[in-house]
Amino acid sequence: MGMGKTPGSDDENEGVFAEINITPLTDVMLVLLIIFMVTSTVIVQQGPGGGVKTGLKVNLPKGGAADVTARTTDLSVAVLADGRFVVSGNVVSQDELKKAFEQARGQNPDTVVIVQADEGVPHGTVVQVMELAKKAGLAQLAIGVREGE
Repeated sequence: MGMGKTPGSDDENEGVFAEINITPLTDVMLVLLIIFMVTSTVIVQQGPGGGVKTGLKVNLPKGGAADVTARTTDLSVAVLADGRFVVSGNVVSQDELKKAFEQARGQNPDTVVIVQADEGVPHGTVVQVMELAKKAGLAQLAIGVREGE
Protein backbone atom coordinates (compact mmCIF):
# COMPACT_ATOMS: atom_id res chain seq x y z
CA MET A 1 0.00 0.00 0.00
CA GLY A 2 1.53 3.25 -1.07
CA MET A 3 1.10 6.53 0.70
CA GLY A 4 1.77 9.89 -0.81
CA LYS A 5 0.28 13.17 -1.78
CA THR A 6 -2.96 13.39 -3.61
CA PRO A 7 -2.34 14.73 -7.12
CA GLY A 8 -2.98 18.47 -7.31
CA SER A 9 -2.97 18.95 -3.55
CA ASP A 10 -1.32 21.82 -1.73
CA ASP A 11 1.19 21.47 1.07
CA GLU A 12 -1.31 22.77 3.58
CA ASN A 13 -4.05 20.36 2.54
CA GLU A 14 -2.16 17.07 2.73
CA GLY A 15 -4.11 13.79 2.66
CA VAL A 16 -3.32 10.14 2.61
CA PHE A 17 -3.47 8.61 -0.85
CA ALA A 18 -3.83 4.82 -0.90
CA GLU A 19 -4.30 2.85 -4.10
CA ILE A 20 -4.02 -0.87 -4.85
CA ASN A 21 -3.38 -1.92 -8.42
CA ILE A 22 -5.22 -5.25 -8.90
CA THR A 23 -4.20 -5.84 -12.53
CA PRO A 24 -1.02 -7.81 -11.68
CA LEU A 25 -2.96 -9.80 -9.07
CA THR A 26 -5.62 -10.67 -11.65
CA ASP A 27 -2.97 -11.68 -14.19
CA VAL A 28 -1.24 -13.98 -11.72
CA MET A 29 -4.53 -15.59 -10.64
CA LEU A 30 -5.56 -16.26 -14.27
CA VAL A 31 -2.18 -17.82 -15.06
CA LEU A 32 -2.45 -20.05 -11.97
CA LEU A 33 -5.99 -21.05 -12.95
CA ILE A 34 -4.86 -22.06 -16.44
CA ILE A 35 -1.92 -24.05 -15.06
CA PHE A 36 -4.23 -25.83 -12.60
CA MET A 37 -6.75 -26.70 -15.32
CA VAL A 38 -4.11 -28.10 -17.67
CA THR A 39 -2.31 -30.17 -15.05
CA SER A 40 -5.52 -31.56 -13.55
CA THR A 41 -6.70 -32.63 -17.02
CA VAL A 42 -3.41 -34.43 -17.67
CA ILE A 43 -3.54 -36.16 -14.28
CA VAL A 44 -7.13 -37.34 -14.83
CA GLN A 45 -6.35 -38.66 -18.32
CA GLN A 46 -3.32 -40.61 -17.10
CA GLY A 47 -5.26 -42.34 -14.38
CA PRO A 48 -3.79 -44.31 -11.48
CA GLY A 49 -1.69 -46.58 -13.70
CA GLY A 50 0.32 -43.75 -15.21
CA GLY A 51 -1.56 -43.83 -18.51
CA VAL A 52 -0.09 -47.11 -19.71
CA LYS A 53 -2.64 -49.61 -18.43
CA THR A 54 -5.75 -47.46 -18.16
CA GLY A 55 -7.64 -49.06 -21.07
CA LEU A 56 -10.14 -47.54 -23.44
CA LYS A 57 -12.67 -44.85 -22.76
CA VAL A 58 -16.08 -46.45 -23.10
CA ASN A 59 -19.48 -44.85 -23.20
CA LEU A 60 -21.78 -47.60 -22.03
CA PRO A 61 -24.92 -48.05 -24.12
CA LYS A 62 -28.13 -46.78 -22.55
CA GLY A 63 -30.41 -48.70 -24.85
CA GLY A 64 -31.84 -45.54 -26.38
CA ALA A 65 -33.18 -45.32 -29.90
CA ALA A 66 -30.67 -42.72 -31.16
CA ASP A 67 -27.41 -44.09 -29.74
CA VAL A 68 -25.91 -45.23 -33.05
CA THR A 69 -27.13 -44.21 -36.47
CA ALA A 70 -25.77 -46.53 -39.13
CA ARG A 71 -24.24 -44.93 -42.21
CA THR A 72 -23.74 -46.61 -45.55
CA THR A 73 -19.99 -46.86 -44.90
CA ASP A 74 -20.44 -48.67 -41.57
CA LEU A 75 -20.01 -52.41 -41.23
CA SER A 76 -22.61 -54.27 -39.19
CA VAL A 77 -21.66 -57.63 -37.69
CA ALA A 78 -24.33 -59.77 -36.07
CA VAL A 79 -23.35 -62.48 -33.60
CA LEU A 80 -26.03 -65.15 -33.32
CA ALA A 81 -26.88 -67.04 -30.14
CA ASP A 82 -24.96 -70.10 -31.34
CA GLY A 83 -21.80 -68.02 -31.96
CA ARG A 84 -22.01 -67.68 -35.75
CA PHE A 85 -21.08 -64.35 -37.39
CA VAL A 86 -23.31 -62.66 -39.96
CA VAL A 87 -22.03 -59.92 -42.29
CA SER A 88 -24.31 -58.43 -44.97
CA GLY A 89 -26.86 -61.20 -44.43
CA ASN A 90 -24.34 -64.00 -44.99
CA VAL A 91 -23.04 -66.36 -42.32
CA VAL A 92 -19.23 -66.12 -42.35
CA SER A 93 -16.34 -67.84 -40.61
CA GLN A 94 -13.76 -66.06 -38.47
CA ASP A 95 -11.30 -65.89 -41.41
CA GLU A 96 -13.96 -64.42 -43.69
CA LEU A 97 -14.79 -61.90 -40.97
CA LYS A 98 -11.12 -60.83 -40.88
CA LYS A 99 -11.17 -60.38 -44.67
CA ALA A 100 -14.38 -58.32 -44.43
CA PHE A 101 -12.74 -56.05 -41.83
CA GLU A 102 -9.63 -55.63 -43.98
CA GLN A 103 -11.74 -54.87 -47.05
CA ALA A 104 -13.78 -52.29 -45.11
CA ARG A 105 -10.53 -50.70 -43.87
CA GLY A 106 -9.27 -50.50 -47.47
CA GLN A 107 -12.44 -48.74 -48.62
CA ASN A 108 -12.73 -46.32 -45.69
CA PRO A 109 -10.34 -46.16 -42.70
CA ASP A 110 -13.04 -44.40 -40.63
CA THR A 111 -15.50 -47.27 -40.93
CA VAL A 112 -17.49 -47.86 -37.75
CA VAL A 113 -17.97 -51.52 -36.83
CA ILE A 114 -21.39 -52.06 -35.22
CA VAL A 115 -21.53 -55.31 -33.25
CA GLN A 116 -25.09 -56.60 -32.83
CA ALA A 117 -24.90 -59.55 -30.47
CA ASP A 118 -27.73 -61.72 -29.21
CA GLU A 119 -28.42 -61.47 -25.47
CA GLY A 120 -27.29 -65.08 -24.96
CA VAL A 121 -23.88 -64.59 -26.61
CA PRO A 122 -20.95 -64.85 -24.18
CA HIS A 123 -19.03 -61.64 -23.58
CA GLY A 124 -15.83 -63.25 -24.84
CA THR A 125 -17.29 -63.72 -28.33
CA VAL A 126 -18.18 -60.03 -28.58
CA VAL A 127 -14.68 -59.09 -27.41
CA GLN A 128 -13.22 -61.48 -30.00
CA VAL A 129 -15.10 -59.68 -32.80
CA MET A 130 -13.95 -56.31 -31.51
CA GLU A 131 -10.32 -57.48 -31.30
CA LEU A 132 -10.47 -58.76 -34.89
CA ALA A 133 -11.72 -55.34 -35.99
CA LYS A 134 -8.98 -53.55 -34.06
CA LYS A 135 -6.28 -55.81 -35.52
CA ALA A 136 -7.58 -55.00 -39.01
CA GLY A 137 -7.17 -51.28 -38.24
CA LEU A 138 -10.79 -50.39 -37.50
CA ALA A 139 -10.70 -48.54 -34.19
CA GLN A 140 -14.23 -47.12 -34.16
CA LEU A 141 -16.48 -49.70 -32.54
CA ALA A 142 -20.11 -49.53 -31.45
CA ILE A 143 -22.53 -51.94 -29.85
CA GLY A 144 -26.00 -52.16 -31.32
CA VAL A 145 -28.84 -52.27 -28.80
CA ARG A 146 -32.57 -52.41 -29.06
CA GLU A 147 -34.78 -49.55 -27.97
CA GLY A 148 -35.21 -49.42 -24.19
CA GLU A 149 -38.46 -48.98 -22.27
